[in-house]
Amino acid sequence: AVGVLWKMDYLCEIVQGLVALAVLVLLVAHITAGKVNMTRHEKEKYFLSATGEKQIFPSLQDPFSVELSVVVPAYNEELRLDGTSSLNFFVLSQKKTPSFTYEVIVIDDGSKDKTTQVAMQYTRKYGADKVRVLTLVKNRGKGGAVRMGTLSSRGRLILMADADGATKFCDIEKVETALNEINSKPENMAISCGSRAHLEKESVAQRSLFRTFLMLGFHFLVWFFCVRGIKDTQCGFKLFTREAAVKTFSCLHVERWAFDVELLYIAQCFKIPIAEVAVNWTEIEGSKLVPFWSWLQMGRDLVFIRLRYLTGAWKLKAAVKTD
Repeated sequence: AVGVLWKMDYLCEIVQGLVALAVLVLLVAHITAGKVNMTRHEKEKYFLSATGEKQIFPSLQDPFSVELSVVVPAYNEELRLDGTSSLNFFVLSQKKTPSFTYEVIVIDDGSKDKTTQVAMQYTRKYGADKVRVLTLVKNRGKGGAVRMGTLSSRGRLILMADADGATKFCDIEKVETALNEINSKPENMAISCGSRAHLEKESVAQRSLFRTFLMLGFHFLVWFFCVRGIKDTQCGFKLFTREAAVKTFSCLHVERWAFDVELLYIAQCFKIPIAEVAVNWTEIEGSKLVPFWSWLQMGRDLVFIRLRYLTGAWKLKAAVKTD
């Protein structure tokens, strides 16, 4: 009997410890929750024309004026920022369909190299109506850069794409087809995500056991805490209707690597239809993702995303005007 009582006391202590830990985590998540950062430095409100004249960026709240906006976040990407092939694709698309209009917005996320200067070469070559450069005063993180670019876009559709060109723009046609199939008229709400899930078996075979463990752990946390039904939340090739972009980016808090997950979590909370489409993808050297620490940071962010919405520290709200 004494042994049974001792075991019961021991179990009670474990349960009490776990409850205390859970309460502590909830408190930390709530207290450390930041607000949506929609403010801009004065310098971030303008872009330079091909002749160097300052012009003010439009707002995502404005009606669209081009068919497609391509938002490209870039941090220290002077060596990998090759816009020629992507811009040639859009030039050819416009020749085939003269009514098609587009813009590419490169967001220099506080780079220490010549990313802005390299991007401005494309502005001078193609014109500021086609290529605009948004230079952030300080580094915000990939999510922060994508949001600032999206808030400055003119497109009816808005595509986020990585600077390294890992996914080719020819895949946009099938991504857009999937978007149109799920688009809920008249609300015009839909998101179509490029996916590398079909390449996972091959990538697992090439990865170390430790990196495979990190990847599977991340996928589990995404499924358990935030987003279900999407196999690849992290592919940097996502297409939004303008209305869906307004709804999701206005609520986005996470500015680092896990921002994709929060975007999709917000979309699912708002019941915005989401499609997932297999795209071609090529590993490009020079990734800024540091395997262990970045995955650790993302894992923490995933837990905190769910807890902060659960405790009310973060709230889903209507779109607000940007500053």
